[in-house]
Amino acid sequence: MNIPNILTSLRLFLIPVIVVVHYLPFAWMNWVAAIIFMVASFTDWFDGYLARRWNQTTPFGAFLDPVADKVMVAVALAILIEKFDNPMMTVPGLIIIGREIVISALREWMAELGKRTSVAVSFIGKLKTAAQMSSITLLLLAQQMDEGLAGISGSILLAIAAVLTIWSMFVYLRAAWPDLTPFKKDTK
Repeated sequence: MNIPNILTSLRLFLIPVIVVVHYLPFAWMNWVAAIIFMVASFTDWFDGYLARRWNQTTPFGAFLDPVADKVMVAVALAILIEKFDNPMMTVPGLIIIGREIVISALREWMAELGKRTSVAVSFIGKLKTAAQMSSITLLLLAQQMDEGLAGISGSILLAIAAVLTIWSMFVYLRAAWPDLTPFKKDTK
């Protein structure tokens, strides 16, 4: 266990804490849930930074980091879909969750072929993650999606995140396309 792996494990530990805090019957619950999510989001960036800087990348960290990210985002989006109960939350939320499942399966399959690096994280993927984490933090703060700075900004960022999600999915699929299509030219 090293510090980057401890931070990743902390992120997993914070997921149920966010859920419990969100459902507490106090007026300030949205602030605390948003702050916890923001701290967890920061550990996503910080654990990777430390692992690379200190040369402490491990197979455990390489496995657990994307799992923690995807579970954290999916759980937070599920909370928000229930909280806001409208298509402006549900559609982007389901696009993001669906994309994460598709890309996780694609990465697993490409790893079996020994070509995991052809679907490595891209710059668009990093932008998508930043938009997701920011939008979820703001929407956890918001009482309504269409009111107040947090609600409106979070809604706009969520729409941007959904567009970036689709875009990054196509970037990954295009990179993997030669390995997804079994057709080869006859060399005779």
